[in-house]
Amino acid sequence: MRESERSPRHPPPANGEGVRPAPWLAPALAVAAALLWLPQAGILAAAVAGIAAGTGAASLVGPALGVLALGLLRAGLEALGGRLAWRAARAQLSDLRGRAVAALSARSPLDAGRIPSGEAASIVAEQAEAVVPWLARFRPARLKAAVLPLAIFLAILPFSWTAALVLLVALPVIPVFMVLVGWKAKAASEAQMVEVGGMNAFLLDRLRGMATIRSLGAIEATALRVRADAESLRARTMAVLRIAFLTSAVLELFAALGVAMVAVYIGFHLLGDLPFGAWGDKLTLAEGLFILLLAPAFFEPLRELSAVWHDKAAGEAGMAALQRAAEPGMALPGAEAEAAAPQTAAAMMLRLEDLRFRHAGATQPGPRGLSLAIAPGEHVALVGPSGSGKSTLLSLIAGLAAPDSGRIEIDGRLLDAQAAAGLRARMAWIGQAPHIFAGSLAQNVTLGRTLPAAGSLPEALRIARLDQVAARRGSAPVGEGGTGLSGGEALRLALARVAATPQTGLILADEPTAHLDAATAREIAEGLVALAQGRTLIVATHDPELAARMDRVIRLDGTGMEAAA
Repeated sequence: MRESERSPRHPPPANGEGVRPAPWLAPALAVAAALLWLPQAGILAAAVAGIAAGTGAASLVGPALGVLALGLLRAGLEALGGRLAWRAARAQLSDLRGRAVAALSARSPLDAGRIPSGEAASIVAEQAEAVVPWLARFRPARLKAAVLPLAIFLAILPFSWTAALVLLVALPVIPVFMVLVGWKAKAASEAQMVEVGGMNAFLLDRLRGMATIRSLGAIEATALRVRADAESLRARTMAVLRIAFLTSAVLELFAALGVAMVAVYIGFHLLGDLPFGAWGDKLTLAEGLFILLLAPAFFEPLRELSAVWHDKAAGEAGMAALQRAAEPGMALPGAEAEAAAPQTAAAMMLRLEDLRFRHAGATQPGPRGLSLAIAPGEHVALVGPSGSGKSTLLSLIAGLAAPDSGRIEIDGRLLDAQAAAGLRARMAWIGQAPHIFAGSLAQNVTLGRTLPAAGSLPEALRIARLDQVAARRGSAPVGEGGTGLSGGEALRLALARVAATPQTGLILADEPTAHLDAATAREIAEGLVALAQGRTLIVATHDPELAARMDRVIRLDGTGMEAAA
């Protein structure tokens, strides 16, 4: 079986470095940068009070340099903290993606609970990106929202208990409303993520079946369905945006009221109309300006937290999707094992003893009590009605799932989790719709492998009768899914892949001539039989002509072997 798509079990850090920053460092730098506004505000207030008192311009050089130095230090800390936060978030996302991809690749194709490929691609490539802003921005913003208001409150309290009390009263109202709105935002983001994943899965499924849709004249119905799904996605996206705007509106309302009340109090207090609240003494101009400069900064961390609140909702939804993708399912036996590519091409011998298997959640019983022996180099056809278990039996022989009971021996080795990877390396699978990657014919045959001899690729194309097609197309790429190739050419490409794999000792073919015209089916059958010379071949088919070319025909009735000829 192909090994070129196996995912690494231990992906490297996204930043390409072996050492990652401590998770607390970036939030600590962000808080330190924000706290530098307190001495900056004090210097500015004192400088303005000095100007009002009539001091000369020369006295402002020192304060100006102090504000500049603090500003540069603040900018540097913010830049460093942001860089470390994004680096750590990207590294964590790479770990999450690696676990999700490893879990997806380790799940058996027979797993009924597998996530559809379109949805899986959306989760790993699109929805996962929402995790980075959440991890990079939310944690520093949350720490700043917890530390900075308290620090500003303690800085204002020694000058005016009234101004500190006004800010303290206005502060709790904002988080309460943000939490209430945040619950709705999370639910809306999760619904939007599900809608995006479902739409991606639907589009990928329809693109793969475009030829069938055209032949059935269902293009208009499919277009209407796509339009309806797009409208549903638009509605859910607008719902998320409405909630995000509502969160900002709630914050700005109460923040504006809090700052306005402090400004009104300071103004009337300096005018002498509100003489209370300054611990018995009237505030000076410098003290009043200091409080006014800190009042907006008191709510600034909450503004930042509100700005990333939607990131939190989307990030948690993306994280939940990644965790769902990383959940173990029906394991692919031997997915964790490393198999050295064998050099021998000997035909493989099979023995099945009392084999039993039933799909999870299936109402009908699967194969029961199957016992079968296939000699090396023998060509066998599995025939029977749809649902009789032909494809399931091929999958069990390929080690794509473990049987419920019984045993499968290949070349005298028990097919279990330890031996599955090594045995699959000597097998080839040919389905009725082989996957074609975007690239040239040669690239689709080699699949990134280094062929053992320089003439292997031309010989493989010749055996599969694709040499003339390859000469005509040259290096012109084939579209994803086989765009540009006919159904017969796609099947011949699958034959060429087997021909380019000399170590193949067992060929498993699942309905290779289905949906083909009689002439093309005959050509594919001839090519398959010729390619299988010296190899063991097992074909699941409804085609009587293909079955007649085999050495033996085994009929399945849905529970076991009905008869053998």
